[in-house]
Amino acid sequence: MTTYVSAIDHIKALKEKYGNWQNISESDAARLVVQNTFKTGLDIAKYTAGIMRRDMAAYDADKTKYTQSLGAWHGFIGQQTMYAVKKYFGTTERKYIYLSGWMVAALRSEFGPLPDQSMHEKTAVPKLIEEIYTFLRQADEKVLNDYFRELEKAKEAGQDTKAILDKINNFETHIVPIIADIDAGFGNEEATYLLTKQMIQAGACAIQVENQVSDAKQCGHQDGKVTVPHEDFIAKINAIRYAFLELGVDDGVIVARTDSEGASLTQKLPVSREKGDLASQYLDFLEVEEVDINSANENDVLLKRDGKLVRPVRMPNGLYSFREGTNIDRVVLDCVTSLQNGADLLWIETPTPDVAHIKSMTDRIVEQVPNAKLVYNNSPSFNWTLNFRKQVIAKWEKEGKDTSAYDKANLMSAEYDNSELNEEADKLARTFQADASREACVFHHLITLPTFHTAALSTHQLAKGYFGDKGMLAYVEEVQRKELREGVAAVKHQAMAGSDIGDDHKEIFSGENALKAGGHKNTSNQFSH
Repeated sequence: MTTYVSAIDHIKALKEKYGNWQNISESDAARLVVQNTFKTGLDIAKYTAGIMRRDMAAYDADKTKYTQSLGAWHGFIGQQTMYAVKKYFGTTERKYIYLSGWMVAALRSEFGPLPDQSMHEKTAVPKLIEEIYTFLRQADEKVLNDYFRELEKAKEAGQDTKAILDKINNFETHIVPIIADIDAGFGNEEATYLLTKQMIQAGACAIQVENQVSDAKQCGHQDGKVTVPHEDFIAKINAIRYAFLELGVDDGVIVARTDSEGASLTQKLPVSREKGDLASQYLDFLEVEEVDINSANENDVLLKRDGKLVRPVRMPNGLYSFREGTNIDRVVLDCVTSLQNGADLLWIETPTPDVAHIKSMTDRIVEQVPNAKLVYNNSPSFNWTLNFRKQVIAKWEKEGKDTSAYDKANLMSAEYDNSELNEEADKLARTFQADASREACVFHHLITLPTFHTAALSTHQLAKGYFGDKGMLAYVEEVQRKELREGVAAVKHQAMAGSDIGDDHKEIFSGENALKAGGHKNTSNQFSH
C-alpha cells in the first residue's frame, strides 16, 4: 500500500520524467494520493472481501469473534456510523454496514415510499452502495486532511513531526464491508447476474439473495411469501459467483437467505427425474389430497406419490400450498443445499428473537455442513421488549417461580419498565448477540432498519419541542449540546461537508490566489473551543 513517503518519491520521479511539472508540489500531490487509497469500487470490493474472509476464519476459530453492522439508507448515515465506531472503539475491526432493500424501497425510490416488494428501481441499490463508499472515502480524506494540516503547522513551528507522520502512515480507513441486499435478484438469473455486476463495481463484496419468487417478493416479516424450487435458487447463486469471478473479486461472499419458515406457498412444481432428488424432496413438502383418476377435474395437475395418485392443493391464484409443519424441514434443506452449491453464509428469517429456536435449526444444518454460519437479522420488526419479557416469564414458570405479579396479557405495560422482569429481559437483550453467536452459529449480527427508526424518533422529538414551548431550546438541548458533549464531528457541519478540504485544495492549486472559506469571519470557529 502506498505511504506518504513512497508517494513523494513517485511524484519526484514523474516530475523528472516529464520536466515541466514545476508547479506541482511533491508533498501536496503525495498528500492527495494518500487521502484517496481506493480508486475504484472494484478496489473496495476486493479489499473488503478479504476482510470478510479473514473475519469468517477468525469466527470459525473463536465464536466470540462475531461481526456486526447497522443498516444505512444514505451515505452520510454510513459515514457517521463509522466515525462513531472509530471514536469509541479505535478501530473498525469486525464492524460492517448493511444495505437493506427494505430501506431502499421505503426511502430511496423515485416512486416515493414503497413496501418491501422489489417494486423500487433496482439501479437504486448499486447507486446507494456507491454513495455510501463516496461518503466513507470522504471520511478518510477529511481525517487525513486534518492530520496534514497538523503536520504543516508542526513543520512551520519547527516541531518534531514523527508522531504525526506515524498517524498518517498507520491510518485505518473508514472503508468496511457492505453486505448488500439484492432481494430475490429482480428477475431471472440473467437479471441477477447483471445487477450483481453493478453492485460489485460499486464496491459490494457480499451479496445477499433470497429464495422468494422475484415478482411476488414480500418482506420477510410479512405474510404471502412464495419460495422457488432449489434449482432456481442455485441458478441465481451461480450467477452471483460468476459475476464475482468475472470482475476479479475472487473472495466475494454470497449470503443465501431462506424465507421458508414463514412461507407456505410455491409457484412452480419442479421436474423430478428420480426419487429422492432435490425436486422430489421439494415436491414431497406439498399439501396434497388423494384422488381417483375418474374423480379428477378437467385440467387438474396430478402427481404420483407412493403408488397413489394425488392432487396438490392449489390456491385460486394458481399457487400451491406446502403442508402445515414442514417449514423448519424446508429451512434446513434450503440452507444445506445452498451451502453445498456455492453459498458462503446463511440468512434465516425467524418470527421472534429466540436463540434456542435458531439453534434448533443450525444444529441440524451443522450436522451436514460443519462450518455453517449465519447472518442474522436483529430485526426492528420484532418487539424485543415483549419477546424477552415473555421468555423470562416462561423461564421463571419452568423454575417454579411465582409470576402472579405480572399480567401476561399486558407484558408490554410501562409499569413493568423498572421491574425485575424488565431487568432480566434487558439482560437477554444485552447478551443476545453473544449468546446467538456462541450457541447458534451466528457470524454476523445486523439491524436492518435502525437508522430509519432513529431518524424518525430524533425528528419527532425535535419537532415536538421546537414547535412547542421550548423553541430553540429544543434544538440546543436535544441536538447541538449533545453533539458537543459527545464530540460528534458533524457539529462542525461545514467541515463535514468538505469546506476545509476544499480550502486546502484551492491553496494547493492556486497558492496565494486562493479564495478560502475558513477565515476569521467563519462562524464555525465558535466550535473550536
